[in-house]
Amino acid sequence: MDDIDMILLNTLQKEGRASLKKLAATCFISSPAVSARLQRLERKGLIQGYQGILDYKKLGYHIKAYVSLEVKPTDKPAFYPFIASCPNVLECDCVTGPYSMLLKVVFPSTDELDGFIGLLQKFGQTQTQIVFSTPVASRGLIQELGE
Repeated sequence: MDDIDMILLNTLQKEGRASLKKLAATCFISSPAVSARLQRLERKGLIQGYQGILDYKKLGYHIKAYVSLEVKPTDKPAFYPFIASCPNVLECDCVTGPYSMLLKVVFPSTDELDGFIGLLQKFGQTQTQIVFSTPVASRGLIQELGE
């Protein structure tokens, strides 16, 4: 990976819909060269996809929460397909500490969150933190060159 690849990755994280023309101008290379580089970065798995960033509150999901859940290793084969089928689960990570899973979820109301937590408790004990605000939203990893 060279500096041009880093510029492309950084730009795409900030502006996922940037055109090939804009990316080419940013990197001072041709559009076909940008296209070839993007295809190579995709093949290598450095770019895994492109997606829109949604405003969940405007979509009616006013409650964002993190749910910690203790899942026994023997229950994981049943838990993984269950959690993958839950549309309100934005992320599920297997973590260290007193709980084995950390879920990022969104719901329209605390009543619906409470119902979901009830379903989770068949897998183990839960602990929930409701988000009041997000001073730093999800952002990309690649930093500006020279930082």
